[in-house]
Amino acid sequence: MGHHTFDADRADKLEIAERRYRFLSAEELLWALSPDGHETVADFGSGTGFYTDDIAPAVDHVYAVDIQDAMHGYYREKGVPENVELVTSGVDDLPLDTNSLDAAFSTMTYHEFAGKEALDEITRVLTDAGRLIIVDWAATGSGDHGPPVDERFSGAETANNLREAGFHIEHTAVRPETFFVIAELE
Repeated sequence: MGHHTFDADRADKLEIAERRYRFLSAEELLWALSPDGHETVADFGSGTGFYTDDIAPAVDHVYAVDIQDAMHGYYREKGVPENVELVTSGVDDLPLDTNSLDAAFSTMTYHEFAGKEALDEITRVLTDAGRLIIVDWAATGSGDHGPPVDERFSGAETANNLREAGFHIEHTAVRPETFFVIAELE
């Protein structure tokens, strides 16, 4: 399971607001992050910066992390906010300082990097009580949207993996096609 990446040649599809917000609204993501304006956060699997752009005005600094430089190229053409720094990297080997993030989020990309190495790296870069929000395609979904069902994780499986990595689960929700998990380091 996992490690499926979105085809950068189809990046335009990631900018269709009606489609993206159908599965996660900007308001839900902001609610989950609960920023006060002074945070440093990371968007893991930032792609074209669709959700990064929603978060950037509400925080001090955002690292837009994506393994595909082509996605960053798309984002550069679109226009990157001043407080967003593009980082081309996998989540399992982040070029970020230890305890440098107040929060991190992953929208529809957890299935691409899920694994012990990535979770260890996320716990390394988050501050004590750092918050992690994961919204991804659910293994219980139909498969009509997103990656094939056999490449997905369930909300319960993800929450258990986060607990094993040292997180406390604050909120979980399983929806028809997605799951939503808010976790905080203990």
